[in-house]
Formats: sequence, structure tokens, C-alpha cells
Amino acid sequence: MLKKAPKLKSTVKTKAKGSIIVRPASEAMIELVTLLFLNSLTEEAKAKAFEEKSATIRAQHVRAVAKKVLKKSRG
Repeated sequence: MLKKAPKLKSTVKTKAKGSIIVRPASEAMIELVTLLFLNSLTEEAKAKAFEEKSATIRAQHVRAVAKKVLKKSRG
């Protein structure tokens, strides 16, 4: 388990078209939004595992929930 949030600045720069400057406050906001997304994803996966009467959260639970969450955020 990671004890520290990963640095996303390099990921944002590589995915952006052209050169982009990410200030420290923006970098912190990106990391916080990512952590909030991951937290909500784990909570939903936990609920899905509980629905299926499973004691552990498996990859299939996370995939099912991620599809639903990403579909909801697009539309």
C-alpha cells in the first residue's frame, strides 16, 4: 500500500498536447481529485462485494464499478 500520493505532474504533462505548466496548487488539486475518485471507487467496490456476499474485493468488483462510475461521469 502506498503511504504517499503519486506525483501526477509528469503524467499530466505527457498526456497534454504541447507544453503545459502545472503550478503546485494545481498539482495538489489533481492529486486530491484522484484520491477522492479512488476512495469513492473503493467504497463502491466494497458495496458491490458485499452485494455478492464476498469477503474480499476482487478485480471483477472494481471493474464493474469503474465502468458504472466512468459511464455516469461522461453523460
